[in-house]
Amino acid sequence: MPRLILHVGDLLTVETDVIVNAANSSLMGGGGVDGVIHRAAGPALKEACGPLAPCPPGEVRVTEGFGLAPRLIFHTVGPVWRGGQDGEADILANCYRNCLTELSQRNMHRIVFPAISTGAYGYPPAQAAHIAVTICARHPAARDAEIVFAVIDRENRSALGAALNAIR
Repeated sequence: MPRLILHVGDLLTVETDVIVNAANSSLMGGGGVDGVIHRAAGPALKEACGPLAPCPPGEVRVTEGFGLAPRLIFHTVGPVWRGGQDGEADILANCYRNCLTELSQRNMHRIVFPAISTGAYGYPPAQAAHIAVTICARHPAARDAEIVFAVIDRENRSALGAALNAIR
């Protein structure tokens, strides 16, 4: 079983092999977590992302960490919430699955996730947390991993805390 941890604070402060960026399909930076990561990593990140775009929702693209401590950044595009009847849950689950598969294929063991899609994309935090925790707890590639969920707001903290308690 993977080690699942809730971290209240900036995901850039977590010691890890991989940081997950909740990106947009252009991979050129934006608001929220995406903007924070791009500003911290510096302009080389934007340059590296150009040839990798577009990134369809649910998929992952990988760059080095540049000015960040993590060795790699996994860029994944979550779904925009449209009421839950447009395949959003499957797309969000694929974000986590594909990141964990990539982590395993690269023989890495520590990853930090933001609350994918719960910001500007409007995914309800409780539903998103359930998907995140369930996929991370059960994915075979995560068996020996340390998975950190980094949150800065009360609603995501509460949702992820409840989801983690439900599987323990």
